[in-house]
Amino acid sequence: MKSISILVPKTAVTAAIVDAQYMFTSVNQFLTNEGKAVPFKVQLVGVTKTVELNQGTVSITTDITLDEHPKQDLIIVPPIGQNISEALDLNSAIIPWLQKEYKKGVEIASLCIGAFLLAETGLLDNKSCSTHWMFVDALKNRFPNVDVVNDLIITEENGLYTSGGATSYWNLLLHLVEKYTNKETAILISKFFLLDINKNSQNAFTIFKGQRKHDDTDILNLQNYIETSFDKKISIEELANRCNLARRTLERRFKKATNNTVIEYMQRVKIEVAKKELENGRKTITEIMYEVGYSDSKSFRDVFKKYTSMSPIDYKKKYN
Repeated sequence: MKSISILVPKTAVTAAIVDAQYMFTSVNQFLTNEGKAVPFKVQLVGVTKTVELNQGTVSITTDITLDEHPKQDLIIVPPIGQNISEALDLNSAIIPWLQKEYKKGVEIASLCIGAFLLAETGLLDNKSCSTHWMFVDALKNRFPNVDVVNDLIITEENGLYTSGGATSYWNLLLHLVEKYTNKETAILISKFFLLDINKNSQNAFTIFKGQRKHDDTDILNLQNYIETSFDKKISIEELANRCNLARRTLERRFKKATNNTVIEYMQRVKIEVAKKELENGRKTITEIMYEVGYSDSKSFRDVFKKYTSMSPIDYKKKYN
């Protein structure tokens, strides 16, 4: 039997704690009904016996506290709320505990922006990590040694797991069920919870707004130009001339400021416009392709799929 500890940090998102508990206890119930052994011992773990969440409107009683040294094989770290700095300060006591448990061989899985709490331990340094697409830049800026990926729903490396945004944590929970039981059980649970067992990217849900939290005015001006000229074919040389920079200097500063190459930024701006038009459904895919500055359907399709993990026609069917 595997011991699953679901962490209850201060400011945690209550639904994620309840969902994780429900997932593993449901597996227990299904297998019990089939006369099979219960695979999981599920327990809630916190710094204190009672943790108040959701501005005091919810109170969760934990099964065990950190100082009771729970026996466990896996720790689930839920999302910790959107005020990241405050949440990390309030949960500082959890950091050394996670470090110690990992050294003992315990695996750790973070859900959504629970990745910040896991990254604070240093355990994710030089490892891949996923989180909610809206918090990718914040995670990169706070933890530059973490390899943050902005497309994958699940990462797994050396007993550390992370998941993408919001409800995509269900896919990580399902992945863990399969790992600790078998494929057959995972399929059964995916049908019960109506989960897409093959979903592996959050690109289709990402909204690109550009990285503007920097003070490089030349690059900010170029970003404005790119975003208002999405229908044009702009060369890097043209952009370099607009701000009197050498091409290599421009590319270096642009990447540092936006976390994107110049080409990537121009592509993502065009694709974001195309996504909105496809969602509106008033124009054909060909009309939209020309509108965002592409004349070759294969090139447009390839770039669109690169940033959404879907073809234009599949995206239109999904959202229109």
